[in-house]
Amino acid sequence: MSITAEMVKTLRDKTGVGMMECKKALQETDGDLEKAQDFLRKKGLADASKRSGRTTSEGIIETYIHVGSQIGVMVELNSETDFVARNDQFKALARDIAMHIAASAPLYVSKEEVPAEQIEKEKEILLAQPDMASKPEAVREKIIVGRIEKFYESVCLMNQPFIKDPNQKVEEIVKTAISTIGENIQVRRFVRFSVGEEV
Repeated sequence: MSITAEMVKTLRDKTGVGMMECKKALQETDGDLEKAQDFLRKKGLADASKRSGRTTSEGIIETYIHVGSQIGVMVELNSETDFVARNDQFKALARDIAMHIAASAPLYVSKEEVPAEQIEKEKEILLAQPDMASKPEAVREKIIVGRIEKFYESVCLMNQPFIKDPNQKVEEIVKTAISTIGENIQVRRFVRFSVGEEV
């Protein structure tokens, strides 16, 4: 099947990926637009994994004040170059992440930041629940692993379902941006303020 410029443009508009990559994806999938999107996504996530070790010393600090001025967020989003930090797509990602933090109130960026003692305390609480006593040891261990993952979803930004697309985690949104922009991107830190909190 011949790949037309219109097909390439449509795919580029949908994904934000370069023309040559879009053309290659369409050739690989015999012009099937949906399969080409999946192809680019898989390739992008693989490329994003390769970039994850690169240093991110540039970036921006984005702020978001929720309607009613009761919740405010500051987030530092880092990139490899200042060129990318000035990119509109990068800025939009920073704003989306700040909005997500306002709505979902995570406590940590990633599960690596959660103190070991907090995880141990959470495991103790889970083991003490009434439904756990009757279960065999091996089953309890599997249940605990699953429930700890749910705990991470509630407190870790990167593990949370993204508010604009709950089918994807924030980590996947960042990886997609890495694959599209072509540089490593990291959420370095954030702070969330809520009026009346801890008063």
